[in-house]
Amino acid sequence: MRYFTTKILFVFFIVFNLTSVQAQYTETINSNRPGASQGAFSVGKRVYQFEGGAYFGNDYHALRKSDTDIWGTDYSLRVGLLFEALEINLTGAFQAETTIIPIGGRDTEFKRSNFRSNTLGVKYMIFDPFVSIEPDKPNLYSWKANQRFKWKTLIPAVAVYGGLNFSLGDNPYLYPGESAYSPKFALITQHNWTGSWVLVTNIIADKISDNNPTFAGIFTLTHAFTPKFAGFLEYQSILSNIYADDLARTGVALLIGDHLQFDVSGLINFKNTPDRWQVAAGFSYRIDRHKDDEFLQESEEGDYRRLRSKNLEQQKPVENEQ
Repeated sequence: MRYFTTKILFVFFIVFNLTSVQAQYTETINSNRPGASQGAFSVGKRVYQFEGGAYFGNDYHALRKSDTDIWGTDYSLRVGLLFEALEINLTGAFQAETTIIPIGGRDTEFKRSNFRSNTLGVKYMIFDPFVSIEPDKPNLYSWKANQRFKWKTLIPAVAVYGGLNFSLGDNPYLYPGESAYSPKFALITQHNWTGSWVLVTNIIADKISDNNPTFAGIFTLTHAFTPKFAGFLEYQSILSNIYADDLARTGVALLIGDHLQFDVSGLINFKNTPDRWQVAAGFSYRIDRHKDDEFLQESEEGDYRRLRSKNLEQQKPVENEQ
């Protein structure tokens, strides 16, 4: 119970990343880092975005008495091609581990390093409520009617994802009998609520062609405290015959200009086989080749970003007069 209480406090007091993901094209970068989920919206046509970072952590297995130090780098290359709703991405991680296990009264050290994962995927947004659902017109006769809760705000944007996991050479991170190539699919939803709140859900079926497929659910709640600073809480459940766990992540992200973001994050789990913790830091950068005169679709997140930028511009004269 002591360990569980400590971890609950860790989740709520170590702040984590900006996972709010971008609708089609917007004026400022939106990154999936450093959470595990991806949003429903693409980066935008002719936008090239890199997201990467480094992490360090430890796994301690209470039954095996094994102690593993972990360090690695993760990366994602996201490209908007052909049209706004389509994104092609490559995600992966390179990881190195040093494990100490007591054998015969002596501590024995084992090391391994390789690409822990690589996935080439395609994401396509199939439904944007801001585009597909006609917004309510203001009621000129009733303030109460205008303030009433609208059920249609619960309808999320929806995207689908399909990818190919691949591993080259003799990879120690492959389980015995695991294929070097396997499919990955995900259903992605994203709610953008007033007050700068975003809820992203990923339902994932991974390595379903293998004997031990993995199913996961990721739920990420994001809040933008200012136009430049945001944080979130994330819960991930993993189900598999090989490895099952519940993970919590939290952290913050800082936007520098329109095209650069920095982030820090933390991770814990809620069991001791193994007991896990991890800290990470990274950045996201985009090269924006989106045509200036190209029509910007009125997607939910894009409209929110443009409105926010407009409000900031209107505040500047007031600040100069003070």
